[in-house]
Amino acid sequence: MNHTAKMLRDNALKGKTIVVTGGGSGLGKAMTRYFLELGANVAISSRNLEKLQNTAKELEQETGGKCLAVQCDVRHYNEVEAMLKTVLETFGKVDVLLNNAAGNFISPTERLSANAFDTIIDIVLKGTKNCTLAFGKHWIDTNQEHSKVLNIVTTYAWTGSGYVVPSAAAKAGVLAMTRSLAVEWAKYGMQFNAIAPGPFPTKGAWDRLLPGNLKDKFDMAKKVPLNRVGEHQELANLAAYLVSDFSSYINGEVITIDGGEWLKGAGEFNILEDIPQEMWNQLEAMIRANKNK
Repeated sequence: MNHTAKMLRDNALKGKTIVVTGGGSGLGKAMTRYFLELGANVAISSRNLEKLQNTAKELEQETGGKCLAVQCDVRHYNEVEAMLKTVLETFGKVDVLLNNAAGNFISPTERLSANAFDTIIDIVLKGTKNCTLAFGKHWIDTNQEHSKVLNIVTTYAWTGSGYVVPSAAAKAGVLAMTRSLAVEWAKYGMQFNAIAPGPFPTKGAWDRLLPGNLKDKFDMAKKVPLNRVGEHQELANLAAYLVSDFSSYINGEVITIDGGEWLKGAGEFNILEDIPQEMWNQLEAMIRANKNK
């Protein structure tokens, strides 16, 4: 068995309808593919309808499943409501909302305009709020139980991070929303969980975050104790489990999948791994000598 193998049994998501925002490319596309392989109907949304339609056609041909492309700018509540209506007209119900749509770029904060800051906040935090509120109200109004919301956050949602301050602030808000609604809306039969991925290279996101030759200069694998970046199927496996019935007792949790990256950065003395063995021998000898004085 290798770590890129598919985890759940066939038809584990059969009969479920899942909406994936930002599902046209990258990690959203990878998760959508696996949901379809497991028997779910999936609706994918983003602002780029042509990309969505191409992705939906490709994934249907690959999996034999049903994938619906719905154009939606999650920053606008009326578009989210229209997207939900289209999904309901097509599939009759929605069981899972996966808030994956995001925006990010690296920049010293003092270089950001107010509009640039707002763009990230609006997509990540406001967009997640819009979708969660629209879908949640629908589930409450229709007395639908066993509904799930899965949010994609990041490890710096709780640590913060320089040079991605709008994203850090927005993702921290999504994290707080996840935990808050996990308690408040559990009485309506809803579950809220989140995934905090580490480095999972995607062309779109990594080109924005590490443009040009920065990807070569800043090798993300070197920040990870396991000395590699994540494979898309690994994230898809975790997401599929969290939207399946097998996770019915998990609520309000944020699961980190980063190979130990953030723990390595958080440990005050983890930089000592750069010390060669010869120097450790010298340090040990010095300590022993001092003890014997």
